[in-house]
Amino acid sequence: MAQTSPPPPAPATPLVGSPPAGPTITGDGGVTLPLEIVASPAIPADRVVIQVGDFKLTAGQVDQILQVYPDNQRVWANGPGRDKFIEQVVRVVLLSEEGRRRKLTETEAYKNQIMFSTASILASHTDEDIKRKVRDDEALLKAYYETHKSEYEQIHAHHILIRMQGSPLSVAPGQKDLSDAQALTKAQEIRQKILQGAAFAGLARTDSDDMGSSAKGGDLGFVKRGQSVPSFEEAAFALPLGELSQPVKTTYGYHIIKVEERKPTKTFEELRPELEKNLANEASRKFLEELKAKTKVAIDPDFTATPKVLIGPKP
Repeated sequence: MAQTSPPPPAPATPLVGSPPAGPTITGDGGVTLPLEIVASPAIPADRVVIQVGDFKLTAGQVDQILQVYPDNQRVWANGPGRDKFIEQVVRVVLLSEEGRRRKLTETEAYKNQIMFSTASILASHTDEDIKRKVRDDEALLKAYYETHKSEYEQIHAHHILIRMQGSPLSVAPGQKDLSDAQALTKAQEIRQKILQGAAFAGLARTDSDDMGSSAKGGDLGFVKRGQSVPSFEEAAFALPLGELSQPVKTTYGYHIIKVEERKPTKTFEELRPELEKNLANEASRKFLEELKAKTKVAIDPDFTATPKVLIGPKP
C-alpha cells in the first residue's frame, strides 16, 4: 500500500570510471563496503598541481572545476580516483591543444557546443546562487519548518485489510472475491468484534488480506507521511491513539486502522539540513516558473513529436 528541479547540466567531459554512488571497496567474500576517504594534507590554492605544456592548473582551479560534478564523483576524484582524474585532465588538455592547432575552434559544431556548455555552467551557478540565498535566510527556514513540521511526524500503525473486487491484491486461495458492499460489511463486523473485546492482532492474523502484515498481527511499524495511499494516510494520522477507525476505503479494499504510538516531529536543528535542501529546491523551482511565465518560450511542435523508430531493414 505504499506510494511510492532539474539537476545542473552534466559537464562536457564526465569523470571516467567514477562510481554510481558513494565510494566503496569490495572486501572478503565479495562484500561491498563503504570506503572512507582520509583527507590529504592541504595544498595551497595557488600552487600549480598540473602542468601540460604551457597549460597550468592550480589546486584552487581544480577544486572549482570539480564543483560542477556530482558529490560522489567529486569525492572519487579527490580520493581513490585521483590518478585517473589527473590522467583524464592531461588527455583533455593535450587533445584540446591539438584541436586548436587544427583550427577546430573555428567549426560551427564547436562554437555551438561551446555556446551551450557556457550557458549550462552559468545556469548551474545561477541555480546555486538562488539556493544559497534561501539557505542563509534563517527567518525563512524557521517559517518553512513551522509550516511543514507535521510532515515529519511518524505513527506506529496497525491495520486489518479486507480485500474487495478490483483490488490490485490477488484473491487468497480458498477466499471469495468480495464485492465492495460485502467487503465493507465484513470490515464493519470485524470492527464490532474488536470493540466487544476480540484481540486486534488475532483477527489480523486470521482475516486480514494484507499478507505483509497479517502474520505480525497487522503491525505496519512506524509510518511517515507520503508512504501510504492518501485516504489511508489521512485517516491514520488523524486517529487518536488507541482508537479504532471506521472502515477506510482505498484501492486495496477496506482498512480498520489502529495507532498505538506517535513520534513527535524532530527539532528545527535536527531537520535543518533537510529543510535547507527542500526549501532551496522549492525556491529554485518557483523562481524558474516565474522566469518562464514572463519570458517568451517557443518550441516547434514538429520538434516535440516522438520520432518513429523502424525495426529491421529500410523498405
